[in-house]
Amino acid sequence: MKEKTIFEKIIDREIPADILYEDQKHIVILDINPFEKGHILVIPKKNYETILDMSEEDFLDLQKIVLKFAKKVHSVFGGGLNVNQNNYKEANQEVPHVHFHIFPRTENKKLYHSENHTGKYTSEEEKKEIIENLKI
Repeated sequence: MKEKTIFEKIIDREIPADILYEDQKHIVILDINPFEKGHILVIPKKNYETILDMSEEDFLDLQKIVLKFAKKVHSVFGGGLNVNQNNYKEANQEVPHVHFHIFPRTENKKLYHSENHTGKYTSEEEKKEIIENLKI
């Protein structure tokens, strides 16, 4: 039997996550290794490894959630915004489960350098405030 991905474990409530939104087909969470404060992940509950595995209908449903949260992130943080999605290891996909990253950009820094993931929260209170501001 195939081992569950971290996202499947979150969906099944086997590990905790900061959930911003959930419906029958999707879940939106804070990234645990944020590039910037407010870095979120939009994830389909059904485990597709890449977008190439998705039906058009499921992909378009997912995009509606991505758009809602891109608008929300921009309204909360202003400035720049990245919407990023990787397919396969060669494209930096770390979890073999489709997911979209959405995060505000406050400065110009390269995306794929781990030392640039500087969005750690200074306190639980700051994190909770951002969670409340980003919920839909």
